[in-house]
Amino acid sequence: MSSNELLQNTSVLAVLLFLALVLQRTFLQASYYVTIETGINLRGALLAMIYNKILRLSTSNMSMGEMTLGQINNLVAIETNQLMWFLFLCPNLWAMPVQIVMGVILLYYLLGTSALIGASVIVLLAPVQYLIATKLADTQKSTLDQSTERLKKTTEILKGIKLLKLYAWENIFCDSVEDTRGKELTSLRTFALYTSMSIFMNAAIPIAAVLVTFVSHALINKSKPSSSEAFAALALFHILVTPLFLLSTVVRFAVKAMVSVQKLGEFLQSDEIGDDSWRNGDMSVSLEACKKHPGATKAINRKQPLLYQMDSYEQPARRPLRPNETEDVAVKVNSGFFTWGSNLSTLSDINICIPTGQLTMIVGQVGCGKSSLLLAMLGEMQTLSGKVYWSKLPVSEMLHEANSKNRYSVGYATQKSWLLNATVEDNITFGSPFNKQRYKTVIDACSLQPDVDLLPFGDQTEIGERGINLSGGQRQRICVARALYQNTNIVFLDDPFSALDIHLSDHLMQEGILKFLQDDKRTVVLVTHKLQYLIHADWIIAMKDGSVLREGTLKDIQTHDVELYEHWKTLMNRQDQELEKDTEIDNCQTALERKTLRRAFYSREAKNQVDDDEEEEEEEEEDDDNMSMTTSRRSKIPWRVCWQYLSSGGFLMVFLMVFSKLLKHSVMVAIDYWLAEWTAKGNALVNGTANSDVPVNGTAYDDANGYAPDFGNVTRDFVNASAAAVFSNQTNSAAGLPDSYYVPVFIILCGAGIALCLITSLTVEFLGLSAATNLHHNLLNKIIHAPIRFFDVTPLGQILNRFSADTNIIDQHIPPTLESLTRSTLLCLSAIGVIAFVTPSFLIALVPLAVSFYFIQKYFRVASKDLQDLDDSTQLPLLCHFSETAEGLTTIRAFRHESRFKQKMLELTDTNNTAYLFLSAANRWLEVRTDYLGAVIVLTAAVASIWSSGKNLPSSMVGLGLTYALTVTNYLNWVVRNLADLEVQMAAVKKVNSFLSTESENYEGSMDTSQVPEDWPQHGEIKIQDLCVRYDPLLKPVLKHVNAYINPGQKVGICGRTGSGKSSLSLAFFNMVDVFEGRIIIDGIDICKLPLQTLRSRLSIILQDPVLFSGSIRFNLDPERTCTDDRLWEALEIAQLKNMVKALSGGLDAVVTEGGENFSVGQRQLFCLARAFVRKSSILIMDEATASIDMATENVLQKVVMTAFADRTVVTIAHRVHTILEADLVIVMKRGNILEIDKPETLLENEDGMFASFVRADM
Repeated sequence: MSSNELLQNTSVLAVLLFLALVLQRTFLQASYYVTIETGINLRGALLAMIYNKILRLSTSNMSMGEMTLGQINNLVAIETNQLMWFLFLCPNLWAMPVQIVMGVILLYYLLGTSALIGASVIVLLAPVQYLIATKLADTQKSTLDQSTERLKKTTEILKGIKLLKLYAWENIFCDSVEDTRGKELTSLRTFALYTSMSIFMNAAIPIAAVLVTFVSHALINKSKPSSSEAFAALALFHILVTPLFLLSTVVRFAVKAMVSVQKLGEFLQSDEIGDDSWRNGDMSVSLEACKKHPGATKAINRKQPLLYQMDSYEQPARRPLRPNETEDVAVKVNSGFFTWGSNLSTLSDINICIPTGQLTMIVGQVGCGKSSLLLAMLGEMQTLSGKVYWSKLPVSEMLHEANSKNRYSVGYATQKSWLLNATVEDNITFGSPFNKQRYKTVIDACSLQPDVDLLPFGDQTEIGERGINLSGGQRQRICVARALYQNTNIVFLDDPFSALDIHLSDHLMQEGILKFLQDDKRTVVLVTHKLQYLIHADWIIAMKDGSVLREGTLKDIQTHDVELYEHWKTLMNRQDQELEKDTEIDNCQTALERKTLRRAFYSREAKNQVDDDEEEEEEEEEDDDNMSMTTSRRSKIPWRVCWQYLSSGGFLMVFLMVFSKLLKHSVMVAIDYWLAEWTAKGNALVNGTANSDVPVNGTAYDDANGYAPDFGNVTRDFVNASAAAVFSNQTNSAAGLPDSYYVPVFIILCGAGIALCLITSLTVEFLGLSAATNLHHNLLNKIIHAPIRFFDVTPLGQILNRFSADTNIIDQHIPPTLESLTRSTLLCLSAIGVIAFVTPSFLIALVPLAVSFYFIQKYFRVASKDLQDLDDSTQLPLLCHFSETAEGLTTIRAFRHESRFKQKMLELTDTNNTAYLFLSAANRWLEVRTDYLGAVIVLTAAVASIWSSGKNLPSSMVGLGLTYALTVTNYLNWVVRNLADLEVQMAAVKKVNSFLSTESENYEGSMDTSQVPEDWPQHGEIKIQDLCVRYDPLLKPVLKHVNAYINPGQKVGICGRTGSGKSSLSLAFFNMVDVFEGRIIIDGIDICKLPLQTLRSRLSIILQDPVLFSGSIRFNLDPERTCTDDRLWEALEIAQLKNMVKALSGGLDAVVTEGGENFSVGQRQLFCLARAFVRKSSILIMDEATASIDMATENVLQKVVMTAFADRTVVTIAHRVHTILEADLVIVMKRGNILEIDKPETLLENEDGMFASFVRADM
């Protein structure tokens, strides 16, 4: 029987064992690769589905707050990944039952009933595992809800940070975030508890099973199994345990995947925009769109080259007018009733027509439905009844047009500007071919040239969320430029002047709208509050309360509705004369915005030079320029950051963790050694080889960890414990001690092992939790109390990232990684120790193995970090593209650019998927390498024990050595993977720490709060003495030696070119800027000495940009909850809002959505006025507060402010000079100095004076 003899040869068996391992691992990794590829494809498909849906979402969904950007981001970032991970694990669903059934049958065959008893322990505890897994999923879900809520609050705080500081409300808002964070931490605590339970179960079940099996075997059979049976049983236990562990994980992921599917389902079923006759659902087919934007889809260009060339290089041929009258109408609305989702019609009984090639203006008070009318014509609103007609395309184009009713694309500029994350040029051309001549004309018309010159790379500078922060006026002008540049027949402009000062508006009106658009004979619809431009209109639509009051030419209205005309005239307060343009004034356009830009860059450069090496490294990371850093520098493990992390968790916890870990692993080894001793008189070594199957189970499971952070926990501690456990039972009483002595000790050791498993898993999780608590608390406090300068220099996205992504990593990902890393490292070390102890000759082979392992891990860690960065950096643009699409929906749909955006989304998805695939492939590379290395270790150990067998080595010891050798395989790749993960995750801690070093504002002041009178400032007398102000010690001063005296109760107007230091002066009253010389004395107290909280809570200010927070109206007016209802109603009455708020359901408790989106911009501004009135302070500062309010409301306000604040000091910073003609004192500023200061009448007498020239320009 040669084959038998062959198989009994130990060397042959050792080689077979080695080959079996190699083959099994190779196939396993190959199968993973395939599932991963499939999973990635699935995610790509899902993303495309979500995107197509976003493009068809109805607008009311977004504005009524049913679909927030956050939800969409979650779908993209989380739900699609959940489904992808589920797919990775899917194959286990059918592989596992097979393994389990086979395992039980074979066990019974080997050990009889005691085997079944042992197996039943595993089976009975599996439901507990499952229970813990589902609980984990639930807690994770509630944690997610809490963290979304916290992020929403944090975002609001950061967006309105200037307001919060000026009103001294930081602490109220900070507390509300801390409150949410508290709830989130409670969920996290439960999460940590369940995670540690699950780690504990995974470690303890195998010990328990082996204990039960062999103790019951000793009791039932009263005899020992042979060591070959024991070995085989051990291997089978393995095969049985792993699938059951995996089962809990897979089930948990299945549950998560179900939830994701449900969420995706809800999203895909939400309301879509109506398909009107003129709107065909998918534009990718329409040739017209593609002719206008050749970049849209290449396929179509190829078919239609001629047409496109004709179209874009000549002026598009205007169509000959036909006699039938509808031809002169571009858009016509017949008895339209439109709504934003609820059944109340927002616009009722609309009958209008927009004449072709003419300039139509829509005017009316704040909130009367002007913007809604534009959107209704664009088909964004829900139509209750009535029709919108768009005139047909010219005959020449109809030939190519499947649906003749299809409307042109419309150049549309929204009121709330929307920018892409792209260069300035891309934002303006917006996918149209670049035409230098046209581009230059547009830029000049919008007077963007000076702004562009300031940007670091001219019009190639990135702007948008992640780019340079532009001011409101600059953003608005870029949006207008986009609408002008597009070659569309119709242009809709929604209040393009609201953020511009008078000179810019006039220039835009003359050059852009009257010259550029009208010369082109394009149809223009303009919504505006600036009635002085009505004289240019060919057609006027006057609106009131959601219906049309009048339409016609200015002449018609003058003859038919004298009242309205007179009303307008008094508002305009100007003669029908052309604008007197003062050449001198023309030179200065929005210098301030430009100055802010210059300030931002200058300070960025200064900041970079000053900061130390640490920060520079940070900068490099931020800019994704890390290719330049050398490999060696990056292959270092960030020990310092690890230490910072651990120390923020508290030293007691760190000590506990280290101590319990070491103790646990010592006990594990003790159990095994005890068993080996017990079986010291075991059988020959041959049996040792039955182990070959052990690893099968091993990896299948482990690999799952690669994909999902929460898998790292499952452990194979089992192997060690059980391996030797088996031999134990071949005990030979010949050893001299009876069973009755070995069994109890075995039981005690196993019990201790189980207890220590529990303790270690708990300490690690709670260490992580306390670190997370401290880091977030410090971060929030640092950032909220940082000087306003910090927010000018640091992009919002970067700060938010610290609170979202980085905090999430610190909360949920670092603890499991840390746990897994310490465990696998200690296991490897204890295994190598045991093998060396059993067969010392193994140590010779260890040296080359260790060297090769070192190089493999170093090589992998560097690559892995880069690939991880690549994955992150490709994911960011994808997420940004989704959120910017959702924000700019109306614009994209008006322009008809859906197909171009879809194309871009597909490209971004592909890039990200490729990066992710590379990352997974790198993981496969590592695992194949470490698995082969492990196989070599097994071979070496086997060979070493064969050599030593001559020197009478007991078979139980050989078994012990081999069992340990087999565990090393599993844990080697874990050590490396966890090291790499930890390194990436520690970057989050490092980023958070870099923010913790920011300086806070000096909140204390040199006076004690008790020294300040309760009612200070009683009178409102302001003395400004020799005041010098700068934004940063590195920057030039913005106010130079300003002196002024303001009597109590005076109404003061401050005017000056943009950038003359008006706003800086208003900030100086609140000590928001660096006052480095001189002082401001209010009612006898130098404000620089006051604690900031006291100073800011006693003054009020109204800012240029309206900021509302989500919550109730009451919360927005009075977050401190100190005022009575009467006081709030009074403030609303002053701000002309009383009737509107009364009409809302809930009155003062009516809901304000995020950013106040459910009110128009003008109404938001009025709320901000009301907010200042609620605070009865004797000094009120108004910073250009009436820019986006129509003139009628503004006039009322001016009167009310004069009466309501008769006895208080009011400082108004004016955009429009005519608002301060009534003031008691006017201060004219220029370049940070006071140029003229006197009564307005006196200043007007001096005809050459600055103020007089301003007034002339603004008449």
